[in-house]
Amino acid sequence: MKATSHRSAITLVALSLLVVVLLPLNLVYGSIDIPFGEVLNALIGEPVSKHTWETIVVETRLPMALTAALAGAALAVAGLLLQTTFDNPLAGPSILGVSTGSSLGVAVVMLAMGGVVSEALTSYFSILLGAIAGAAVVMMILLFFSSIVKSTAMLLIIGIMVGYLTSSAISLLNFFSTQEGVHSFVIWGMGNFTGVTLDRMPLFSILIIVSLGLSFMLVKPLNALLLGARYAENLGVSIKATRNKLLLLSGILTAVVTAFCGPIGFLGLVVPHIARLALRSSNHTVLLPATALAGAVIALLCNLISVLPASWGVIPINAITPIIGVPIIIYIIINRKKILYFN
Repeated sequence: MKATSHRSAITLVALSLLVVVLLPLNLVYGSIDIPFGEVLNALIGEPVSKHTWETIVVETRLPMALTAALAGAALAVAGLLLQTTFDNPLAGPSILGVSTGSSLGVAVVMLAMGGVVSEALTSYFSILLGAIAGAAVVMMILLFFSSIVKSTAMLLIIGIMVGYLTSSAISLLNFFSTQEGVHSFVIWGMGNFTGVTLDRMPLFSILIIVSLGLSFMLVKPLNALLLGARYAENLGVSIKATRNKLLLLSGILTAVVTAFCGPIGFLGLVVPHIARLALRSSNHTVLLPATALAGAVIALLCNLISVLPASWGVIPINAITPIIGVPIIIYIIINRKKILYFN
């Protein structure tokens, strides 16, 4: 027991230190490398050698780094909630069609506008509302079926089918859209952390932090679900109510990130396994915070990698996450019986 607590403490401290290290690195490196001292001056309001450096740090890199950390934590926790809910190691935020629902909402907005999506405030909020509306529709469908379907496995299958339907609708919209519309939607679908500016950061951060806080309040029922539905019910846990809460929270976390950043793949699927392997425990008391921190670390790392080849531009996030995610998933599948769940 002491060894487990010691390992958990070391893991949480190590992940926290990685976040502390990666945040300033995301502020220093990019298309223009800025000395750390100048970055610090820009953050505390001291004079900076070049005014453009202050603008880059405060208005571009700082919100991008904060967005990456919050989005990574949100997607990772959403993935963990779904994996525990469905007792399936390959469940993720996109498995229930929430991500594709958000994408469908954005596709309707973008393609209906002919692909002419500017940086105007009205255009931004129309995309945001479209993404949230699309995710909300999918969540209402899933919650409806959750009220009449008792089997978690069957609900998972229904979620996959809903995802296929929304993907089909997106394909049809792309087929009948203009070339400009398809191009705009494809660029959005690559995923990035640049969509949250300083004035949009309060809304984004509040939605994420509140949803994460509510998720942390469900630690006890999450641990009870690890024992199986029958044992959880004997402990006084309402399986149906808990499942609905977990679906709702994971849906909100996924929808908010997708609305602001586009559909980011693999983070929600892979990060919970990384945290579980690092802790050697499935106790959500430590697994939830470790997963959130690990999600922030991986997202910050991906964001840093995306800007390193400055002369070639910024690499799409969804081109980087599979490179990290696929080997881990293959490892999990091969060694599933040995490492999937721990005491």
